[in-house]
Amino acid sequence: MAHWNPLANLSLSNGSFSSVPDDRVSTASAASLFPFLSCRRRKRIRNKVQSPRAARTQKDGSRPLPEFEAIVLRDSFLRFITRTKCYLSHLPDHRIALAEAGKLHRELGFPRGRKAARVTTKRAWIHHIVDEDSKPYLAFTPLMDSLLDEELKIMDDMEAARVTTVRKLLMLSAGRRIPLDKLHLCRLLFGLPYDFRDRIRKYPEYFRVAVDPSDGRNVLELVEWDPVLAVSALERDFVPDEARVRRTFKFPIRHGKALPLEEDDKWMLESVTTLPLVSPYSDGSALQPWTVEAEKYQVGVIHEFLSLTLEKRASIHHIVEFKEEFNLTKLIYHMLLKQSRAFYLAGTEMNWAVFLKDAYRKDGTLIEKDPQVLFNEKLQSYALSDSEYREQKVEQRIAR
Repeated sequence: MAHWNPLANLSLSNGSFSSVPDDRVSTASAASLFPFLSCRRRKRIRNKVQSPRAARTQKDGSRPLPEFEAIVLRDSFLRFITRTKCYLSHLPDHRIALAEAGKLHRELGFPRGRKAARVTTKRAWIHHIVDEDSKPYLAFTPLMDSLLDEELKIMDDMEAARVTTVRKLLMLSAGRRIPLDKLHLCRLLFGLPYDFRDRIRKYPEYFRVAVDPSDGRNVLELVEWDPVLAVSALERDFVPDEARVRRTFKFPIRHGKALPLEEDDKWMLESVTTLPLVSPYSDGSALQPWTVEAEKYQVGVIHEFLSLTLEKRASIHHIVEFKEEFNLTKLIYHMLLKQSRAFYLAGTEMNWAVFLKDAYRKDGTLIEKDPQVLFNEKLQSYALSDSEYREQKVEQRIAR
């Protein structure tokens, strides 16, 4: 039986990802190299494989989806693009002294323990070394500078859509307010620009910045409720595709095996508790905890939250960041795991990502792509041809 290897799904020729099972690299290579490793190295690999951090998220026996798993793996390799772009783009002249760059390996996305000059030569498309007054500097390449100008134009053109996204997030939250630092931390998830805290001041009819007296943090408040925006993505899709919306969530009724039910009869029985759904724009604090209505509200909020993101997915860190604002409980992982029709949990238990399955095709591509998503894919196409990416891919295959 062929085992699926997510690293075998990465293609560097055209930047695309295929889903071809390959057990020759992951099984044969690891088995042949394992006896030649030192005892300490073998113990380290064995402990890593048996660690709970490496446990799969899908424990219910459902078949893993290689398309989504490959996206999570791709992001782990290409995370350096976001870190380097975010840090250098806000420095004067988009440059930093090479001696200082070696100390900021985390901020710049450099591998720990490697010299900045060596990493720069392997990422020649994004940054290079320039000399000024006999002092080397790490700076963006002309290509990267032109890409930053292109991204800035996209953010200016999409400003009205981003304002609507923030308004809907505030309408989802309890008290219609969210701390500004949380929005800034998750700004890339929704395509918000770095200076969005300054841009929102241009819209006093929608937003108001206040100070929370409990902790002194700046919070963004909604000025006026808009009933036109208080419509979830499921509610909008109910008229054109009612059957799909009705089958999105599942809150089954337990019944004995002595009651044989066909698939249609089982669905009608489950509809008693599944329907009607609870709007995510309702007041979730008024619901009794640990009830079916409260669970409907929470999965509805997460569904709407993911529909507002650029790529219709988010990691555990993004969701937990808004736990208080969205009235979420600590059992959110198990709650989402039961809703396999609507969500797919990829990655590991300690660092999982939630995908909105209806927003993706069967090959793992987004049905509707935001201009910012198209720009991000353009950046990734440069990195996928990078020599360092090939080296990391080989190392990961050997470790498995």
